[in-house]
Amino acid sequence: MQQSKEQRVHNVFEKISDNYDKMNSVISFQQHIKWRTDTMKRMNVQPGSKALDVCCGTADWTIALAEAVGPTGQVTGLDFSQNMLNVGIEKVKKLGLNQVKLIHGNAMELPFPDNSFDYITIGFGLRNVPDYLQVLKEMHRVVKPGGIAVCLETSQPTLIGYKQLYYFYFRYIMPMFGKLLAKSYKEYSWLQESARDFPGIKELALIFENAGFKDVKYKPYSGGAAAVHIGYKK
Repeated sequence: MQQSKEQRVHNVFEKISDNYDKMNSVISFQQHIKWRTDTMKRMNVQPGSKALDVCCGTADWTIALAEAVGPTGQVTGLDFSQNMLNVGIEKVKKLGLNQVKLIHGNAMELPFPDNSFDYITIGFGLRNVPDYLQVLKEMHRVVKPGGIAVCLETSQPTLIGYKQLYYFYFRYIMPMFGKLLAKSYKEYSWLQESARDFPGIKELALIFENAGFKDVKYKPYSGGAAAVHIGYKK
């Protein structure tokens, strides 16, 4: 019986959790750290704020948010892979970040009241959900008026030549890295499929607007290999 996208993604992340951080650095040539650092500058997170990191995985962005909000703030990380969360829980414990709570949950149906958070992020997770618009609508629902939602994600390069190289890398080279370094060829082959099918930068901005966000801004990174989108709730 064919698995749903949700079941397939869940199985992928449950399996690759132990090697996820190492593979992220290899696959992106460490660029994902620079992209997130620039995104955090643009967000200008204020001390004492409440933030939610959706599809938080092993909690790297959750931790960055916790450092920004400080001990008087609160950060919740949510993911539907318990194995990924377990890696994140160990990191948070080691850093002694008492303002962080990591919970098991589904991005399609966020378990929070309306208008709960000042900032909501989703990093390299939106492409793996069954319905991009539904997740962004949920993010819009739980962010406070005046708050922002931020998506950092793979994108679709448009430059001729670079675009073809990008797709070749994702289709053939990245799964081989997965096989050699994480013994997970099939799982990393799935990840390249999800990246290939994800909307381009302008298309994703339209989905943000359809979810209810205003003044949507975006910036491509590394020639369009990734992009950040920031939407505001009025």
